[in-house]
Amino acid sequence: MSKKNKPDTRGFVYSTDPNFSFDEEPSNATTLPPAQQKLKVRLDTKHRAGKAVTLVEGFAGKEEDLEDLGKKLKSFCGTGGSAKNGEIIVQGDQREKVLQWLVKSGYKQAKKI
Repeated sequence: MSKKNKPDTRGFVYSTDPNFSFDEEPSNATTLPPAQQKLKVRLDTKHRAGKAVTLVEGFAGKEEDLEDLGKKLKSFCGTGGSAKNGEIIVQGDQREKVLQWLVKSGYKQAKKI
């Protein structure tokens, strides 16, 4: 038996309206090929207690593809991090390694800021 009022990604948990249903918004975002991506790689320390992280910004595509790219970059650099809100965070100053991997994987020459 399935639940009538399942939580969704927008934060709705429960509704008292018996006819209420969660309208799933179709995701029309398609991921651009690597050669057309305009990625920016930069070092950031703001709001991180002085710790440096490498940010990869400008990814255009689905959230799943962003997470997959983030996983590959973190694995290549041998560090932790996350991928959310359209950017990939890799712990430490990994700008050279990230740029090297992106160029090797067919991404357009990323900007290093």
